[in-house]
Amino acid sequence: MGDISKDINSTFANNRIKALLNILYTANWISSYQNEFFKPYGISPQQYNILRILKGAGEPINVQLVKDRMIERSPNATRLMDKLCSKNYIERLACDYDRRVVKITITKEGHALLDAIPVNLNNELLKNLSEEEAEQLSNLLDKMR
Repeated sequence: MGDISKDINSTFANNRIKALLNILYTANWISSYQNEFFKPYGISPQQYNILRILKGAGEPINVQLVKDRMIERSPNATRLMDKLCSKNYIERLACDYDRRVVKITITKEGHALLDAIPVNLNNELLKNLSEEEAEQLSNLLDKMR
């Protein structure tokens, strides 16, 4: 099992500092893992998140709603969507009554890509935690925020 003290060869002034640095270190570890996981599919974790949001919506939704639902609030969400559009995974739909409003929908190709991606990513990341430990961790992170 990992130990942040050993992983970064450091000691900490107190457990709060250790916990904060451990959260940052673990977030980076998760990000690196996800980047490698999605690389063979030609998308980023953020693009995967957008596709999942659109699939879950079940209907075209506006860009702002996609941005609001993203796990990692990205200022470049529009650029991420541009890339997904260029790969035909999503489609922009103009609004008939207001040209300023653009809705986004997932395409058949986008659905096919999601179907091709194994859903065990989160299981692999959390394989060392029991269901109770995962709940405790989630509750502690909620409490921190």
